[in-house]
Amino acid sequence: MVLYYFNTFDMIRNSFAQNQQQQSHDSLLIIPPSEAPPRNREIITTDREIKSIQITVQPTKDNELEVCPERSPMLVGPLRIEFSQLVSLDLVKSENPALKEGGRYTPKDCKAQQKVAIIIPFRNREEHLKFWLYYLHPILQRQQLDYGVYVINQDGEETFNRAKLLNIGYAEALKEYDYECFVFSDVDLIPMDDRNIYKCYSQPRHLAVSMDKFGFRLPYNQYFGGVSSLSKEQFLKINGFPNNYWGWGGEDDDIYNRLASRGMSISRPDGVIGKCRMIRHDRDQKNDPNPQRFDRIAHTRETMNIDGINSLTYKVVKKERNSLFTKITVNVGVPKR
Repeated sequence: MVLYYFNTFDMIRNSFAQNQQQQSHDSLLIIPPSEAPPRNREIITTDREIKSIQITVQPTKDNELEVCPERSPMLVGPLRIEFSQLVSLDLVKSENPALKEGGRYTPKDCKAQQKVAIIIPFRNREEHLKFWLYYLHPILQRQQLDYGVYVINQDGEETFNRAKLLNIGYAEALKEYDYECFVFSDVDLIPMDDRNIYKCYSQPRHLAVSMDKFGFRLPYNQYFGGVSSLSKEQFLKINGFPNNYWGWGGEDDDIYNRLASRGMSISRPDGVIGKCRMIRHDRDQKNDPNPQRFDRIAHTRETMNIDGINSLTYKVVKKERNSLFTKITVNVGVPKR
């Protein structure tokens, strides 16, 4: 994989030293592109070379690790994302030897600032998942996150229910680890800049700001689809996500309504750092547009207290772990006829 970045090793090292001296800034601060080095400094590097750029944080006495810096010194900025050549799980495994069973990773030289569960709603998207794992695992490691990847696979052939799968991912991930942040990501979206940090902020975070699908523009101000993050506290404050959106569309707007009704606002990276690419595909079978979505969105405030994580029912069919991810196949039930 070839990546473009604007930082040489000396620049990264100096940046890290400066960061250690700075006081902590607000978590929503984004480094604007104008502060990046000029484009005539652009060079090409391979993923292998990027992985060799590491800053060792010396542990304190008693073998306690220092907290990782607010901004990781290993970030490289803009990335070249391509889907022209297929990738294999074996390749992803070979390029990510630090991963543990279940797709878990913990920085070895510092203590991560957050424990993050990545939740992916899934069905019949094996090739897309390979691309996601190929690109995201190196990115997440450079971001110095303590993270795990959970692929929540809907069993059977009933109509797809994305939001319910996200609720299930939240519930299942907490059974394994004391996660404090949850990133909910579609399997076909890849960030184009590793400065788009997959973590939680003081307000719910929308991470898929500028999709190529929409001409790298936000389709509308309330849009909260694709990739988002919520802390455990934020998630519980809105009673999680709705369970009754069967088929395509509507659940993202319902989630936005839940956030707004609880006095929260959406934070976003800027349109450059928030760029992402979508893997092109036809709409899945059993995922036709939900004809009830507009009526349900109009009544979010009335239903959110009784439809959400507090009313979630499902059955785990199978749980599988490998070094790249934990796959949980679940029976989500059937829509009311």
